[in-house]
Amino acid sequence: MEVYRSFILRLLRNYLIGSLGAVFVVGTVVMVSTLQIPNIQFLRLLAIVLISLVFMLSAEWLAFRVQLMPIRRFFVTTERHSKAQMDNMYEKIHRFPGRTIYRIMIPHLLGFSLPAAGLTLWMLDRGWVEFPTFYVSLAAACAILIAVMHALIEYFLTVRAVRPLLLEIRRQGKQQFGIEPSLDGRVLVSIQRKFQLSTALIGLFPLFLFFLATFIRLQYMDPEFAKEYIVWAVLVVVLGAGFALVGSWLLIRDVRDPVADLTKEMNRIQEGDLGRRAPDLYADEFSALISGFNMMINRLEMRQERNRQLLQSYFSTLAAALDARDKYTAGHSMRVAEYSLLIGKLSGMNEEQADLLYKSALLHDIGKIGIPDEVLLKDGKLSDEEFAIIKTHPVLGENILLQIEPVDAMADFLPGVRSHHERYDGRGYPDGKAGLDIPLFGRIIAVADAFDAMTSDRPYRNGMSHEKALMILEEGKGSQWDPYFAGLFIDEWRRQRQHLQKPPGQEIS
Repeated sequence: MEVYRSFILRLLRNYLIGSLGAVFVVGTVVMVSTLQIPNIQFLRLLAIVLISLVFMLSAEWLAFRVQLMPIRRFFVTTERHSKAQMDNMYEKIHRFPGRTIYRIMIPHLLGFSLPAAGLTLWMLDRGWVEFPTFYVSLAAACAILIAVMHALIEYFLTVRAVRPLLLEIRRQGKQQFGIEPSLDGRVLVSIQRKFQLSTALIGLFPLFLFFLATFIRLQYMDPEFAKEYIVWAVLVVVLGAGFALVGSWLLIRDVRDPVADLTKEMNRIQEGDLGRRAPDLYADEFSALISGFNMMINRLEMRQERNRQLLQSYFSTLAAALDARDKYTAGHSMRVAEYSLLIGKLSGMNEEQADLLYKSALLHDIGKIGIPDEVLLKDGKLSDEEFAIIKTHPVLGENILLQIEPVDAMADFLPGVRSHHERYDGRGYPDGKAGLDIPLFGRIIAVADAFDAMTSDRPYRNGMSHEKALMILEEGKGSQWDPYFAGLFIDEWRRQRQHLQKPPGQEIS
């Protein structure tokens, strides 16, 4: 596949740049050129570098093939990948830059440093090169630092190189399954660790190389001064390392704080809290990022409010459409919703639950849309057959709401719609449930529905007074209605009537 071939070419180019810079420029030009030795010895040392380089490249090529094998197999195969395979490869590619560090470090140390040190010691023993033996230890230390820097450079270059592969996997996932693979917020590599290590090494690397090169030079020019120099140089290197570490800590904190603020606010948004904004406390590019983030929250809040209003209008419209079939029941669904909301708040229900209760009550009689007019609008008393048809409306209502997509959108409203005609003593319909087995919303809506039905006018009777309806609710507590919710409603209604009671001599309906 073309994207995979481009990825390989980019990796090879990055590797050649890093290897040439680390091994030849730094290792050969900087370190070897500091030695005051005859040309023949210089050529012998150069031969050691080349031989060791062959070992290192062989070891790295082997590690490179092993690490690339699963990625190559994924992109070269013509078989259709499963979603699990795509998710697995997506994560594996994200981890590939981190594994690059091991691919660089181990061959550098085992494939280059060990052969180079062994060959150098052998030539020193044979007298083919002449310099202090401890130079080999210094060269080994320098090689380790060069390997670390090479691995660091290779890591950041590989991070950019794998992005086309990640985009290709996301494209395939979207095309085949409609879902793009993602890490879902998992942190595979800490930004704090990346910044601290990279900035510390960037500060320490040139300082350490300068120390080694200068020390070797002074050994030839003035050995006594070199001994004094090493104490001073070690102090400078330690101070430099300290400054590098402190600087990296300050830098990462300057990046970590705004990232932490944004992460904190994103977690609030996931929980549905759009009421707060990320603090704009920064004067760099993070200011623009946070400003854009807060603007996005403003838009989300506006959209959420508009959706809430549209949804509320949708429910109200459904209820009004139902009530419009019968002029005698006009406003019934809205009043039942208001009474239900009152009971819910009196029971200590939170705003979210109360809103769900209100909407459930608006839709409680939606099943009556499926009841024939000659039954639903009959003026006189219903026959047993007709009443049996009426009793199907809770199930019809549930079935109607189940047709709305997505299916889970109506899930919270189904229990109240289906169970609002259940009785506390188990003699209700459609399921004959009793007591606390009746869903919460059903027990509340039953009280509100009965009260409005008793106090509303019908073609064959006038509505009874509120007080008489309350007395019937009182008598039916524990048998027809939940005693707790019926009691809350009765007590609150009487409390309000007492508070608003007219002066003596004026009738209270």
